[in-house]
Amino acid sequence: MTGSDDLKGLYPFLHGIGHSEPDLEKALLESALQKARDSRAANERLFSAQAATLVQAAKALANVYRTGGRLFCMGNGGSSCDAAHVTVEFLHPITAGRPALPAINLAADTAMLSAVGNDLGFEHVFVRQLLAHGRAADALLGISTSGNSANLIAAFTTAKRLGMATIGLAGGDGGRMKSAGVVDHCLVVEADSVHRVQECHVTAFHILWDLVHTLLADQRGSAGTGASP
Repeated sequence: MTGSDDLKGLYPFLHGIGHSEPDLEKALLESALQKARDSRAANERLFSAQAATLVQAAKALANVYRTGGRLFCMGNGGSSCDAAHVTVEFLHPITAGRPALPAINLAADTAMLSAVGNDLGFEHVFVRQLLAHGRAADALLGISTSGNSANLIAAFTTAKRLGMATIGLAGGDGGRMKSAGVVDHCLVVEADSVHRVQECHVTAFHILWDLVHTLLADQRGSAGTGASP
């Protein structure tokens, strides 16, 4: 059976094939359960193979915070929403006793993004912000489901030149994010589905957040005011 036949079997109503209400309900239920199984399997594969990479990324980021640095985050589209999510987690931790840590979402300023995109090209939208604000003590985290976003690769290249720590979350085979040599710690979700990749990314940065706070546990008192932890 071809891939097209598989889809027709799962979603016949999308291909002009009649479907009774009970059969439709059954097909939709099975689709939901299968997607949930696929999501769990993708997470299991990722962390079984790359948990050590995540731990090393957490150590690097914890060291950035120990030395008074900040975390910059970036992404496009849905990944820009994930970048915003990461920064909120660090700036406004919901777990009691965990301090706010400095994090900046490079995708947040629409005036800056549209100005640089219009005048210089979209590839430069994150680079220009790093040139203005980034320093060697900081870290840059980039999220891309393909790993091939040109503006992320350009920003990672700039970050490396500035001496910043770099962390990447990618999908598929990791793309240029994995192969270009500009990301210190790169987690790659080896999945074809953008949705499964994004779900794994959310799990990964939640764990990263938790590990960083665990590593900084002995210094939480001085971090609560926003000073260097």
